Amino acid sequence: MELLIAARRGKGLTQTTLAERLGKPQSYVAKYETGERRIDVIEFLDITDAIGIDVAALLANLDESAF
Repeated sequence: MELLIAARRGKGLTQTTLAERLGKPQSYVAKYETGERRIDVIEFLDITDAIGIDVAALLANLDESAF
């Protein structure tokens, strides 16, 4: 989730703003960002779209950070 947090912050979005874009409460964002809640692939795609980031680029960063 660190990459999603960094992406959200990099776009200047608060958890509240992102949650509004997703049509969810702020606690939804807080819970997946802290690891209290897991997200599925569809939710992941919705989140990246709401943040305004390229999924392929994010996944490439994930792959690179794993090593």
